[in-house]
Amino acid sequence: MNRDALLALLRDIQAGACTPAQAIRAVERESFQELGFARLDHQRATRTGFPEVVLAQGKTAHQLRRICQEHLRVHARLLVTRLTPEVYETVARDLPPGHYNAAARTLSFGLETVTGAGCVLVLCAGTADLPVAEEALETARLMGSRVELVADVGVAGLHRLLDVEPRLHAARVLVVVAGMEGALPSVVGGLVRVPVIAVPTSVGYGASFGGVAALLAMLNSCAPGVSVVNIDNGFGAGYVAALINRGAEQAAAGAGAGVASSS
Repeated sequence: MNRDALLALLRDIQAGACTPAQAIRAVERESFQELGFARLDHQRATRTGFPEVVLAQGKTAHQLRRICQEHLRVHARLLVTRLTPEVYETVARDLPPGHYNAAARTLSFGLETVTGAGCVLVLCAGTADLPVAEEALETARLMGSRVELVADVGVAGLHRLLDVEPRLHAARVLVVVAGMEGALPSVVGGLVRVPVIAVPTSVGYGASFGGVAALLAMLNSCAPGVSVVNIDNGFGAGYVAALINRGAEQAAAGAGAGVASSS
């Protein structure tokens, strides 16, 4: 049940068109949808401000198609992650038009209007890290944040990072994606005064252990403003970055309203 449906239900109770017991049954029916192989959480948008996200990995084309169809019946917004081009071609013909990013392996519907001045800046150390960076970008964008991407600014050539330093300081929150030794988030964290969300990737040679080396390096960062998500978790980083950006926008709006009322 989305926010509009819940408001309509409360108004029906207020008007006497619905009893509290009937309202409880309506809420219980709408809390999730049983599909046999999945239970869609239709109330997640009401609880958290963003609908349930669908992980395509591990699902059959039939399961994915049905989940997306039933989700879009209730919600305008949907994000599907880890969707390969082959599976996308299979399910897309049965879905409404959406935005597919082949590099990020994401499919999105219902892009929100960007509000506020805050920017989420996504940096990636190397071109090989772009798929994870693109996943973070698509996630934050779908959640209504203004998002920019800067690629290939790793520590092997720090002059490339310093060339975009003004953009680092202009951002409200940074998502920094890196594989190999995972050093870039620490460098960025030592330059800025805003949160840095570090994303280790599985890019690297043998001793990188599929991203574990980068993960441990980021967890041991000496830059205090750095927090870390899981290996290759661009979605998680983009989500948290958008929440930080949204919270700052709401705080700024509240402060502005307070100034206006006091004057």
